[in-house]
Amino acid sequence: MAFLVLLAALLVLAAPPVHVVGQRKGFVSIDCGLDASSGSYTDTQTGIEYEPDDPYIDAGAGENHRLSADYDVYLRRYQTLRSFPSGVRNCYALPTVAGTKYLLRAEFEYGNYDGKNSSSLEFDLHLGANRWRTAKLPEFKDEHEVVFVAWAGWAPFCLVNTGRGTPFVSVVELRPLDAVLYPQAVRPGLFSTTYKRLNMGTSSFIRYPEDPYDRFWYPVENANPRWVNLSAPAGSIQVDITSPVPSVVLQTAVAAAGNDTALTAVTWRDDSEYSFTTLEHYADFQNTQLRQFDSYSGTVYESYKPPYLTRGTLYTVSFKAADGSYNITLVATNTSVLPPMINALEIYLLVPYENPTTLPSDFDAIMAIKKEYGVTKNWMGDPCFPTNYTWDGVKCGNTNGNTTRITSLNLSSSYLHGAVSKNFALLTALQNLDLSYNNLSGSIPDSIPSLTSLRVLNVSGNQLSDDSLCKNYNGSLIVRHDSSKSTCNKKITASRKSTVILVTSVVVAVLVVSAIVLAYFICRAKRNSAVSVVDHTRNAQLEIAPRSRTNQGDHLQDNENRRFTYKDLEKFTDNFKQFIGQGGFGVVYFGHLEDGTEVAVKMRSESSSHGLDEFLAEVQSLTKVHHRNIVSLVGYCWEKDHLALVYEYMSQGNLYDHLRGKIAAAEALNWETRVRIVLEAAQGLDYLHKGCSPPIIHRDVKSSNILLGQNLQAKVADLGLSKTYISDGHTHISATAAGTAGYMDPEYYFTGRLTESSDVYSFGVVLLEAATGEPPLVPGQGHIVQRVKQRVSTTGDIGSVADPRLGAAYDVNSMWKVVDTAMACTAESGAGRPTMGEVAAQLKDSLALEYARDNDDDRSVPASIAASDSAALMMSGFGPSAR
Repeated sequence: MAFLVLLAALLVLAAPPVHVVGQRKGFVSIDCGLDASSGSYTDTQTGIEYEPDDPYIDAGAGENHRLSADYDVYLRRYQTLRSFPSGVRNCYALPTVAGTKYLLRAEFEYGNYDGKNSSSLEFDLHLGANRWRTAKLPEFKDEHEVVFVAWAGWAPFCLVNTGRGTPFVSVVELRPLDAVLYPQAVRPGLFSTTYKRLNMGTSSFIRYPEDPYDRFWYPVENANPRWVNLSAPAGSIQVDITSPVPSVVLQTAVAAAGNDTALTAVTWRDDSEYSFTTLEHYADFQNTQLRQFDSYSGTVYESYKPPYLTRGTLYTVSFKAADGSYNITLVATNTSVLPPMINALEIYLLVPYENPTTLPSDFDAIMAIKKEYGVTKNWMGDPCFPTNYTWDGVKCGNTNGNTTRITSLNLSSSYLHGAVSKNFALLTALQNLDLSYNNLSGSIPDSIPSLTSLRVLNVSGNQLSDDSLCKNYNGSLIVRHDSSKSTCNKKITASRKSTVILVTSVVVAVLVVSAIVLAYFICRAKRNSAVSVVDHTRNAQLEIAPRSRTNQGDHLQDNENRRFTYKDLEKFTDNFKQFIGQGGFGVVYFGHLEDGTEVAVKMRSESSSHGLDEFLAEVQSLTKVHHRNIVSLVGYCWEKDHLALVYEYMSQGNLYDHLRGKIAAAEALNWETRVRIVLEAAQGLDYLHKGCSPPIIHRDVKSSNILLGQNLQAKVADLGLSKTYISDGHTHISATAAGTAGYMDPEYYFTGRLTESSDVYSFGVVLLEAATGEPPLVPGQGHIVQRVKQRVSTTGDIGSVADPRLGAAYDVNSMWKVVDTAMACTAESGAGRPTMGEVAAQLKDSLALEYARDNDDDRSVPASIAASDSAALMMSGFGPSAR
C-alpha cells in the first residue's frame, strides 16, 4: 500500500474545508485515465481543475483503468490511471514556454487496478531525450518531481517499459515557477529531481493554495524525540509571493532540546553516482537572545544567525559523499545562547543529461507538423534521442554540443491530407523531404524549395497543381513528381523541336549582348583609369542591416566599429584555419587585417545559447567603452545567419589558462603577476560601474573572461551578457539568467536582481582562484568561499590557502590582503560588499607590499597601475588590513 499518498489523502480528507479562488495561471493538471466524456472537474480542497489526459497523449495510446474497489478511500484524482501495455515508450506532450522554469510531478497509485496484486513494478521516466528517474512501485515513493527549464514549446514526459512491469501513471501536474526559484535548475544539462521536501515542527501536509507553486511539503516521519517543536503566530512571518518557501511552512520549526548543542535535521543514504543540492530554510521567532550555529552539509556555513520573522536560506550548490552517507547537521557556536533550529529543507538529486536534445526550433516545427496532419506512428518524446526511440521517418544529424538537427523527413504513404504545410520550411537543416503518395493538394509553398540545405523533394503521388510542379527550381534541388501526368511535361514533349530552336536563338542573342556589354565596360574602365578606387572599407561600414532586421539593426549603422562581410572574415582568417578557443558564443579564430593587425574572430555557433540580443549587447557596450583594461572591439559581422565579433588579439590567453588551464602546466604565474592582473581587471570593472553613464553590469565575471596580452596586461572581455541601467537613478537590473555556476551572486538566486555588487561577488571568487589556484567548485568539497573559510578558521595560516605552486615566494601580508578582500567581496549580503573602486585600492596596496618584499626599495609600482581611473581608488577606510 502506498503510504505517502494515503497519508496525504487522509490528511486532506480530515482537514476542514478551505476557501479557494481557483488555480494559478499556467497550471496543467491531468487526471490520467479519466474518461474524456466526463469532462474536467475542480478539486474542492485546492480549487485546482483536473482534466482528462486525451488532449496530451496520442489517440489509442494506453488503456484507461480504475483502482480496485478496496481503494475507494482515495481522492478522486487517484481513482483512475492510464497504463501502457503496448509500445516501449509512451509520452505526454505538455505545453511549455521556452526559457520558463517548471516543476513536473507525476503521481502513481497502483491500487491493484489489474487484479494481479503485483508486489513490484519498475519502469523509467524520461523528460524529452533523457531519463531522470526510475519509478519502483508500489514499494517506493508514490510521486516523482523534477525541476527543469523548458527548452521548447513542448516538454515530452515519457514512460519507458524496461521489461519489469507495465508502466502506468495516475496524475501528471506541471507548475510554472518564478525564475528566482531553484538556482540549481539554471545550470544547463541537469535535471533537479526532488529527493525530500520537509516541513519541520508540524504534522501538517501543505500544498496549494498555501503554497502558490503547489509543491508538496511533508511533515517529518518519526521525528527525533530530542527535538522540540517551535511555532510563530499565524501571519507573523513576512514573505512575498516569490519566496522559495510559503509563510505557513516557515511558521513552524524544530530546535535541539535540553542541553543539546547539535541538531541533525535529516540523514539519508544514496550510493548513486549523482550529486545532491540542498536548500535549508530558516526564520527565527525571537530576537532577544543570540541563536548562532554552523551548518554542515556539503557546504559549511559558519556562524549563521537565522533572520527574525522573515526568510533566510542556505544553499549548497553540489556535493557527493564518498561513502554514500549524508546528513545535515547544525552545531551551536560557543557564543550562542539558544540551540540550533530549522524550519524547512529541500534536497534534490542532480541527474545529468545523457543525450542531446533536438534543436528547439526543429522540435517545435515537427510538433506543429504532427498536430496539423494528425501523425501518430511512434511520434512521441524527443524526435532524435535516445537513438533507439527515434521517430519513424525522421533522421537526425549535425549534432553540436547539447543539440541535434532534423536532416531528413520521410512521410511517404502517411495518409496526409490538405495543403503542403509551410511548417516544413521551419526545418532549416532539412536535406531530404519525402511527401510522396499522400493526398496533398494545392501548391508547394515557395519557402520549402528555398531551403538552402534541401537536396531532394519528393511529392510524387499527390494531387498538387501543375503550376507548382512546373516551376524551374534553381540550384541543386531535385524535385520528384509525376511527370507523366504533368501538363508542363506534356508541353515539353510536344514542343521539343521548337524548344531546341528557341534555345539556340536565345543563346546566340545572349552572346551578342554579352559582347556589347563587355566592350562598353572596357571603354569605361579606360576613361576612369585616373579616378580613385572605391573605399571598400568605408562601404562595409555603411552597409545597412538586412531588411528583416532593420528595426534591430538601425542603431548599429552609426557604430564607429567596422562592419565586416563574411567573405572578409574568411580572408582574414585564411578560411578559418587557426582555431584558438571556444566559449558560450562560439568558436574563436586567429586572423590578420589588411594592415597586419592581429585579431581574434569569434563566430557564433548554431548551438550557442547566446543569441542576437547578446550579440547586440556586446557590440553596443564595447562601442561606448574605452579603457585600457577592457578588451577593444575592432568590428563585427552581421550577414544573414552569420554573426561574428572581431576583437583585438590577446596573445597570452586568459587568466584561467595560466592558473589551471593549458598554460598553467608549463609555468605557474608568480604572485606579483597574479596581483597585477587582478588589479588591472578590477580597474576595468570599476570603469564599467563608475566610469560609464549609465553604469554597466558585466554579469559574467570569471577568470576565463580576463584576457591577457603582451606583457600579460589584463583586459576584461565578453560583455555579451552585460546590462546597462535604464538611467543613473536605477539601483538594480532584473534578469532571468546571469553568469556561470560557481561565480554567480547567491543573492541573485533569491531576488532575481543584479547590481554592481553582483560583479563584486564574482570578482571575489576570481581573487580566491588567483590566491589558491583552485576552481570555484570541486565536487564533494563545496564552493571555494567555504573551502577557504574552513582552512583559515582551522589553521589560521595563510599558507593553507595559498597555491602550493607559489612555494613561499610571496609576501604574507600581501596574500592576506587579497584573501581578506575576496572574503569581503563574497559577503552573503550585497550591501556588505565593497565597491570595485575600493577593491582596486586594496589590490594596489597588496601589490605594493609584494614589490617591497625583501626590502627591495628600488622597486616601484608600474606607472600603468599607479593612478586610478576612479576617485573611489583613492585611499579609503574600507576593509582588511595587512596581517
